[in-house]
Amino acid sequence: MSRKTSQTVNRRRFLQTTAAAAGSLTFAAPAILRAKGVVEKLNVAVIGAGGRGGANLGAVAGTENIVTLCDVNEGNLNRAAAAHPKAKTVVDFRKVFDHPNEFDAVIVSTCEHTHAFATLAALQLGKHVYCEKPLTHSIWEARVIREAAAKVKVATQMGIQIHSGSNYRRVVELIQTGAIGPVREAHVWVSRAWGWQSDADAKKHGDLVSTQDRPKVSSPLPKGLDWDLWLGPAPERPFHEIYFPGPRWYRWWEWGSGTMSDLGSHWNDLPFWALKLKAPLTVEASGPPPHPDLAPASMQATYEYGARGDMPPVKLTWYQGVNKPKIWTDKGIPQWDSAALFIGDKGMLLADYGKYLLLPEDKYKDFKKPEPFIPESPGQQAEWVRACKTDLQTTCNFEYSGWLTEANHLGNVAYRVGKKIEWDAENLRCPNAPEAAAIIRREYRPGWKLV
Repeated sequence: MSRKTSQTVNRRRFLQTTAAAAGSLTFAAPAILRAKGVVEKLNVAVIGAGGRGGANLGAVAGTENIVTLCDVNEGNLNRAAAAHPKAKTVVDFRKVFDHPNEFDAVIVSTCEHTHAFATLAALQLGKHVYCEKPLTHSIWEARVIREAAAKVKVATQMGIQIHSGSNYRRVVELIQTGAIGPVREAHVWVSRAWGWQSDADAKKHGDLVSTQDRPKVSSPLPKGLDWDLWLGPAPERPFHEIYFPGPRWYRWWEWGSGTMSDLGSHWNDLPFWALKLKAPLTVEASGPPPHPDLAPASMQATYEYGARGDMPPVKLTWYQGVNKPKIWTDKGIPQWDSAALFIGDKGMLLADYGKYLLLPEDKYKDFKKPEPFIPESPGQQAEWVRACKTDLQTTCNFEYSGWLTEANHLGNVAYRVGKKIEWDAENLRCPNAPEAAAIIRREYRPGWKLV
């Protein structure tokens, strides 16, 4: 059997398996609950063993059984296998799901454009899932994953490690107990400027690569890399070192969504959590003219949200690269490189990953903090493992992270269509920008289908 024929058969088997799972196994209890006590070790399949995958693997390997390792890169796979010699090794992640009784939980740490495929297959088999950020590559995929997760009683978690830190929890408590009054305006900025820009700017901003256009020639394929499997549902492209390894790929629309989706997962998480956000009403973005292939190094996007319970409507603005809020450029606040700023009726709160300030500082020097009411997390991965074994919930489950992922992608949608978009969340469309449909739901290359 030729390699191409074999791949076609494998893809057909994958689609048949996931379809059958959707019809008969969706509500099945995870194997860990059927066959073992809840205090036993999980049997974990790890899909993507390099980079973030290696970190996620290491975070659970000390307490759980690693039974399957999967990676399209032979080097990553061999390194992981050397540390876990009893684990089965697989190159094609679709084959992991041929043996669902061998594992209870799945860690998905592939590149962004294949997250949804591995995650949905696991959910349809009733497996617990930990997926690296961003949850999916498109808005439609995020909706599919969120709705699929809602149908099964499994533990889910998106990998945004800062979410599990103590600082974010304290900020959320301050905002939600009214320390600065009702919040009607928030700003989030990150200094990273990676993506489409000049060679000079790329050098100045410390970008890993510098390019203005797609390469017209190919590079030698690294030994042990299955490039066709790495491409997965994305269009067929010749290999080039400007795409691989990560995070080079993340600036290309076909495989990633740039800084908006990547760091937005971390930084927009804080206002999203604190302000109880879900779907915006409108989004407007600005930056350089959109490039057909590359995400921008610098841009900004403004979201308008309606009232939520006793919280008033709020405007949230995202800035990346050289873009900053006016209050920052006017030196009206401490000039932190990356931060979130909440502006309330009574004051302001400035926060980053590890610290926060109530402003003006003189006003809050005698402020009494509220008693903590959000429990501390043992860590993003450990929190998920605990949830797999108990009734405790994760704080970044796919219900929460699905909405966050949709919102981040909407910033890119507004930027790429070049106009303020109205968002019909129920129907996943922009009524005033029908051209956005191709970005909201991407096409897959032949042989790949999500649902």
